[in-house]
Amino acid sequence: MELVCPAGNLPALKAAVDNGANAVYIGFRDDTNARHFAGLNFAPNKMVEGIRYARGKGVRVFIALNTYPRPDGFGRFEQAVDKAAELGVDALIAADIGVLDYASRTHPALNLHLSVQGSATNYEALRFYHEHFGIRRAVLPRVLSISQVKHVIDQSPVDIEVFAFGSLCVMVEGRCILSSYATGRSPNTYGACSPASHVEWIETDAGLDTRLGGVLIQRHPKGENVGYPTLCKGTFNTDGQIDHAIEDPVSLNAMELLPEMKAAGVKAVKIEGRQRSPVYVAQVTKIWREALDSFERNPSSFAPKPEWTAALGKVSEGAQTTLGPYHRPWQ
Repeated sequence: MELVCPAGNLPALKAAVDNGANAVYIGFRDDTNARHFAGLNFAPNKMVEGIRYARGKGVRVFIALNTYPRPDGFGRFEQAVDKAAELGVDALIAADIGVLDYASRTHPALNLHLSVQGSATNYEALRFYHEHFGIRRAVLPRVLSISQVKHVIDQSPVDIEVFAFGSLCVMVEGRCILSSYATGRSPNTYGACSPASHVEWIETDAGLDTRLGGVLIQRHPKGENVGYPTLCKGTFNTDGQIDHAIEDPVSLNAMELLPEMKAAGVKAVKIEGRQRSPVYVAQVTKIWREALDSFERNPSSFAPKPEWTAALGKVSEGAQTTLGPYHRPWQ
């Protein structure tokens, strides 16, 4: 199985490449990708340098063009597709039907992957994208159990990539409107969930309050570690109890499911985290490379090493990991 790793900037790309990624995914420095944060992503010259570096070490490069253009912005998406084709990237990861149509008509040799933002959770949707736009791979949303993933793969006309580690999303990707509710900026079009321009940190006598678009989503006691705020992982007063009402701050870690993923026919496992540091990318990539190599050497007796699990737990949200929707014993 291919190991696909995030690269939010050139140092992160080099960290992924040097620590064993088979492929890296990157984005342009604008709202055409779903990690549109200040200081992230690639200007044209850095993208050329990054592709050259990866190619020199036999690593493939994918460009994520995975938000949805507004009526007045489609021209920029066309230019981005043209630029990706000009750069000769190994794949373009897209979600919008119009973008996929333009790419398939204008650059028929360009390898197209359906983004997780495309929200395709069944094989009939994948067949549609394959027949109309010639996609060769699809990234499944993080809402399916491992048995559902297998069911999709059994009927899918294209290769399947799944997320294996990193932040979870309570929504089917591409359909979230929570951030839009609080900030007026949709992660599906603006490219950022909980954009930094709408985040407020307010010191109080008790600690630190976090607001998003004016909505109080977290109260931190003094001395508590504070992560980047997202609305779905905030704490709220519901029925008199203050708790994570929508989603707990926890990361996906599906390493123990590698045998099941391989048996299901998964072609690639993906690490989330283009917004994370190069140090994070290096550490997570190195551990997953070791795990995949260990699994390939002896699949029948594979089990995650305790030191891998401990190290990944330290860089997880809330220092906790879960199998997420992959593990649903009642199905």
